[in-house]
Amino acid sequence: MSAQKRIVLVTGASGFVGRHVAPALMREGWSVRRAVRGPMGMDDEVVIKSIGPDTDWAQVLDGVDAVVHLAARVHHKHEEHAVQLYRDVNITGTLHLARSAAKAGVRQFIFVSTVLVHGRSNEGRAPFSEDEILTPRGLYGMSKAAAEAGLRTLARESDMKISVIRPPLVYGAGAKGNFALLTRAVNLGLPLPFAAIRNHRAFLAVQNLSSFISRRLGKPDSASNFDVFLVADKEQVSTPEFIERLAKASGKRPRLFGMSPKLLSSLLVVLGRQDTHDSLIGSLELDISKAIATGWQPDVSLDEGLRLALTAQDD
Repeated sequence: MSAQKRIVLVTGASGFVGRHVAPALMREGWSVRRAVRGPMGMDDEVVIKSIGPDTDWAQVLDGVDAVVHLAARVHHKHEEHAVQLYRDVNITGTLHLARSAAKAGVRQFIFVSTVLVHGRSNEGRAPFSEDEILTPRGLYGMSKAAAEAGLRTLARESDMKISVIRPPLVYGAGAKGNFALLTRAVNLGLPLPFAAIRNHRAFLAVQNLSSFISRRLGKPDSASNFDVFLVADKEQVSTPEFIERLAKASGKRPRLFGMSPKLLSSLLVVLGRQDTHDSLIGSLELDISKAIATGWQPDVSLDEGLRLALTAQDD
């Protein structure tokens, strides 16, 4: 008689990252229970219309060994009542789920946070590391930092092992945000004013994020109930180099031209695109040695990750 498969609940399973993580965990032998906002027609899904302080998780968590919490409010900072929405989903919603999981006897809880809890740039400083004092920026970064603090407290009060992962920009098939914008610009042959930028930025292929989550679930490797990891690809490159690699993967010729970084910075601020400035002009380097020390390796290279992203999109 074969051993019963371990069950992992994946929230945000219908989102960009979730659509990669859930199949990856299934390939590793997990029985995946996908928490989704609306029906997708899959046998293993459970519909959770909203995540918040009053969500009933009792039946969803029945028999679950581990939780991978990906669901979050991300691109809604200009909505009315945005602060309350971020708080309800990213802070109280996360902590309510975690407490419910601990009460249900779940052994592991993985929370995908964000590198924005460190701020948007480490310009002129050493790469960010896990043990630094947090200086979160924006509603999203602040809400994730607050959730991390609550999880740290919960870990002291329960037997559930909690792992926090802080990724930089995650790219892959179906990615939104700046990756989608850059891909569209490259494919359209639009001239981009980043040739003079001399920064270094961390990126993360969604396959590498998935493999770290899988590694963490399989081998917690820690006596502590709470641990934090910065996870990124091995190569941390400049914005123009990233665009050149993206263009190569697209079979396009990059159209980069030089503009003074100071002038470009001023222009983006005037246009109200401070977020774009921080994510494309500034440096964001990460020390991933702690993640590597677990035995994990980011096996998908930057070039391979971009090729996989664009090949899947073409399909």
